[in-house]
Amino acid sequence: MGHTLRHQSASVAGVCLMTLLASSCLSGLMTQAAKAQTASASTGATRHFTIAAQPLRTALHQYLEQSGVQVAYPTAAAGNVRAAAVTGNLTPQEALSRLLAGTGLTWRATGPNSVTLAKSAANITLGPIRVGGTVTHQNPTGPGVGYVATTTMSGTKTDTPITEIPNSIYVVTKQLMQDQQPQNVVEALRYTPGVYSESLGNYSNGSGLDGTNSGIKQRGFSTTSFVDGLALNSGSAGETAFIDRIEAVNGPASVMYGQTNPGGMIGISLKKPTDVPLHQVSLGFGSWGRYEATADVSDKITKSGNLRYRVAAMGVTSGTQVDHIDYHRVGVLPSLTWDIDPKTSLTLLGMYMYTPGNGTNYLQYPTCGTLIQDANCRRIPRNTFTGYKSWNEQGSKEAMFEYMFKHDFNKYISFSQTFRYENSHSEQNDVYSRIGITNSEVGVRPWSINSRSTTIGLDSRIYGKFSTGFLKHTWIVGSDFRQLEYMQNAFYDYTQTYTQNLYNPTMNTPVCVNIHSAACEVYGSTGPYNYFQEGVYFQDQIKWKGLSVLLGGREDWVNYNSNRYSVNNDNAAHTITKSSLVDAPEPQHAFTWRAGLIYNTRFGLAPYFSYSTSFVPQAGSTDYLGKPFSPLTGKQMEAGLKYKVPNKDILLTASAFRIDEDHYLISDLEHSGFSSDVGKVRSQGFEVSANTNVTKDLRLVASYTYTDIRFAKTNQTAQRVDVYGNSYGNAVSETGKVVPQMPRNMFSVFADYTVPTSFAKGLGINLGMRYVGSTYVDNVESFKTPSYILFDIGAHYDFGQAIPVLKGLKGQLAVSNLTNKYYVTSCDTSFCYTGQGRRLYGNLTYNW
Repeated sequence: MGHTLRHQSASVAGVCLMTLLASSCLSGLMTQAAKAQTASASTGATRHFTIAAQPLRTALHQYLEQSGVQVAYPTAAAGNVRAAAVTGNLTPQEALSRLLAGTGLTWRATGPNSVTLAKSAANITLGPIRVGGTVTHQNPTGPGVGYVATTTMSGTKTDTPITEIPNSIYVVTKQLMQDQQPQNVVEALRYTPGVYSESLGNYSNGSGLDGTNSGIKQRGFSTTSFVDGLALNSGSAGETAFIDRIEAVNGPASVMYGQTNPGGMIGISLKKPTDVPLHQVSLGFGSWGRYEATADVSDKITKSGNLRYRVAAMGVTSGTQVDHIDYHRVGVLPSLTWDIDPKTSLTLLGMYMYTPGNGTNYLQYPTCGTLIQDANCRRIPRNTFTGYKSWNEQGSKEAMFEYMFKHDFNKYISFSQTFRYENSHSEQNDVYSRIGITNSEVGVRPWSINSRSTTIGLDSRIYGKFSTGFLKHTWIVGSDFRQLEYMQNAFYDYTQTYTQNLYNPTMNTPVCVNIHSAACEVYGSTGPYNYFQEGVYFQDQIKWKGLSVLLGGREDWVNYNSNRYSVNNDNAAHTITKSSLVDAPEPQHAFTWRAGLIYNTRFGLAPYFSYSTSFVPQAGSTDYLGKPFSPLTGKQMEAGLKYKVPNKDILLTASAFRIDEDHYLISDLEHSGFSSDVGKVRSQGFEVSANTNVTKDLRLVASYTYTDIRFAKTNQTAQRVDVYGNSYGNAVSETGKVVPQMPRNMFSVFADYTVPTSFAKGLGINLGMRYVGSTYVDNVESFKTPSYILFDIGAHYDFGQAIPVLKGLKGQLAVSNLTNKYYVTSCDTSFCYTGQGRRLYGNLTYNW
């Protein structure tokens, strides 16, 4: 049965101004002796090149992607040079020579797959040049090259090499997403160090994510997503069809972003107009009746290319592995970039997304039948639907407007601004699992939620570079704010005790949530919620030779209130009263800071150390007495190594960390629906990772994560239970016990190989493996969910390599959980989340 949205309403309002693209920075310095001799570069087979006439820097980026040849060039000489158009089947040498025609530059080989540009009049290399595995300085918000991104905006809000930032940052590039074919951001993060993205199993089922990032944990803590640097409150970036890259900034990010947990934040970059034309359409199909179409078109509007557009669009209809829970969505993301003058640019983005079925599965299955499988607890099939088909309706409409503005006043001072307006409306009628009754029955609770939200965000900053003696500074001072207005009506049916048979569920039991009906017994709440946050921040990146020092601080102010009313319709005794449990607390504020240093050696190794703090207000949360909780405050120490192999697209990282967070909240076991402050939690561990383009045909990512997160100091106690939920023994202290639902060990590896032989020209294959360790189910280590290993495979075929008339056509196939393993991702003492079964997805993509 499909889901429907019964009341359709979404509006979009606009405002204007924008964000930042920082100035390019050099990834390295190198000089060449004048006596180097000219040689052949990258003596490979003929390839097809399609490179438009454009600025040399962007043309060389296209040349790298199409040839695999690394290019170093004189920074000053390439500044305002335009490259000639190159089209046709050519060797890399021929293509580069044509590209440089009329530029006054020539090339010479410096390795089997690398060249250096120099002025035609002299066979020497000029001044500082760009090197290091990428053709030009990478766009810090762009798709990356292969599986490697060398620069980032997320870490510092300035265009900075990852190897100059003293904390862990991992990038999911566009190429990695294309090879793995994730159907949402949660799946795209499966191979990211320090991130456990699917703790809630098939909960999202393809619906993407919102600002809560349900189920995603970084270093043991829940996380927050930011889109183009602003906090996300809707699903506007839940679709990989709209995304160029995803970044995981592990560790506290409050100095730059305000309210974030100490585990880190997820940074997402939406698609924006490209410097070179892009025309792509695709048709896809997959398991559970999935059919999908996408389009991505970008081109220049003016002849000079100073005005460019891009339109990304998608439509999908699909079932899920759970019966009667479907996923249907259409969306469009248009954008426009205007280079007003050489120092000023403006980018406008809009988004509209209609989701009449969001694919969310709110149902948990009992431990009996999932974690426990024996004669008394038969396995519960993953497709089991324990809701009511006649009641199950979910849907949403979301709209967004964004602008990004940048202006360079001079070489010392620049200004940028990003603004976003979001409006969303969602409705859902569903049931959630409540309590296990017998080995074959579960209690469920029907509910109905109607919500609307409006979010406004603005980030303004001035930044630049200057020198004081031998010290070079990259500085930034900024202010951001976010205002959220949220209206929710939530009603729960208490008319009767609803049960479902797990092996033969009833599909059409009537539900009663009409608060004006004498036949219904309805409890719930209604009313608005308002949240306002503002912060001012500063940062200085100080560089001396290979040493970089990072210093930053921020002051945050948060104010929120809720005028919710509790609803109690007790069989015709209809009452609505203002709840005293959600009255607004006093405004909260905090100062956070960070400091770190990293040293880049000439051979590519960069050791670092950093200290940072975090702050998150406990907005709207109270204990059972109505007392608001103190803000979450965290601190982290981190030390590590980063190694960028010289002249190679190979980035290796290793880090060790310790995080302490105060006022960590858990569910209050004695007062249902409330939370308890358990005191201090400590997370410590280490991560190692590799992102590599080993050759132009072989790409690989790999990582290992060790996370030990425990209750460090608490006065809470609890009784242990057995796997059947029976309590035993005396209450034990939670101090020193492992925090539940977070695996201690995770390991993953994924590789893609394009076969370079004429026998299978154009064919590529990939293989991935994911290991997730065991997790505890409660706060006193009663018992564990088991570890699991999953395998993913895929293949792609470029038809144009073998059949020239089909140039631009590519086929792809991806299979996750190849062995169709039945596993649980996390449990509490009564219920478990099951993981996704074998899923197949294939598509045909055409580029022209």
